[in-house]
Amino acid sequence: MNWEIREAGEDDAQSILNCLEVAFTPYRSQYTPDAFAGTVVNLAMFHQRMRNMHVLVAVCEGSIVGTVSAAICGDGEGHLRGMAVLPQHKGSGIAAHLLNAIERYLQQHGCTRVTLGTTLPLRAAIKFYEKHGYVQSGRVSDFFGMPLLEYVKQLG
Repeated sequence: MNWEIREAGEDDAQSILNCLEVAFTPYRSQYTPDAFAGTVVNLAMFHQRMRNMHVLVAVCEGSIVGTVSAAICGDGEGHLRGMAVLPQHKGSGIAAHLLNAIERYLQQHGCTRVTLGTTLPLRAAIKFYEKHGYVQSGRVSDFFGMPLLEYVKQLG
């Protein structure tokens, strides 16, 4: 399987939205409606994400099969959002490459620490992040009626 990681462009919007939708639909019943909508995002939310965050995509044979976004928050901190890989590409190494690429971007822009939020239904994602050095910070916030667990990793 031949794939590449690249920066997303505006014309990738629909493919990224599709990737998020397909990746998170199996968990839809475990999410509140608003939490699901905040996870898969709509076109307007995506365009806002493109303005405020660095968005990467994984492309395989011309199709987007994964994505991740990051914001630089200041004080050396970056924050990840919207990591997703299409189910048929899980276990291929694409997620790890996306994560490494976005962490490199954050480091190159002065971040020494990265955070992300995840929900309890995403057990496989939690295991993935822990395998890649993320630890629970102990901070739990409300994500549209669901607990959002904060994970953190020191970079560099």
